[in-house]
Amino acid sequence: MKVIYHKDFNPSYCFDPAATEGRIEAIVDVIGDRVDFIDAVPASEEDIAACHSEYHIREVERQGLYDIAALAAGGAIQAAFTGLREPCFALIRPPGHHASANSSWGFCFFNNMAIAITKLKRENRINNACILDFDLHFGDGTVNILGYRKYATIFNPASSDRSRYLKEVEENLPGDADIIGISAGFDNHQEDWGGVLSTDDYREMGRMVRGAAKKSGGGFFAILEGGYNHQVLGYNTMALIEGMGG
Repeated sequence: MKVIYHKDFNPSYCFDPAATEGRIEAIVDVIGDRVDFIDAVPASEEDIAACHSEYHIREVERQGLYDIAALAAGGAIQAAFTGLREPCFALIRPPGHHASANSSWGFCFFNNMAIAITKLKRENRINNACILDFDLHFGDGTVNILGYRKYATIFNPASSDRSRYLKEVEENLPGDADIIGISAGFDNHQEDWGGVLSTDDYREMGRMVRGAAKKSGGGFFAILEGGYNHQVLGYNTMALIEGMGG
């Protein structure tokens, strides 16, 4: 499977858990010889501005984080367009699902998923999209940007019971989406902050998304959001990739 990645994602860019040194390397160490890496390229300011205000863009720039945030957004766009043809994972950071049009929090700056889906729609590559956000934390920024747009549906499973959680995912995946985007936060793992899901559960959710996309004749892709236990993060990511790849 193609994985969008850039060496500039490796160094720490600020003081938060999503920027901790070794986070990206923990994933690369596990998946490195099993995927095809494609260099990420930055999103254009036009693509970012389709989802974020001028004020917010300048604020991210003032913090000295524009370049890395634009690179992450660009990687998400690449994964989305690749996903129209074949499954793809974007190994990017900063994460994005807490970034709204005019503000952000939770280690996020630009909303990578919203920018990618909006780019597909603006270029008439899709009519509708579904976003599965299985991060531990509710993706408020994605909902704030895309929630009112009729072409996008967003689902954030929230059960604290493993079996019920997976059932909710299965029941809420559509059979008619042109693209399914996965906001892949791994912080709900049994050995991470949430303590709910097993490694194999990520593999199963990858299979579910693949099955839903096959049913609809659409594409699918995933982008990295949370996940903070470096000891398990790479294995969880690999499990999702295996499920997506069939």
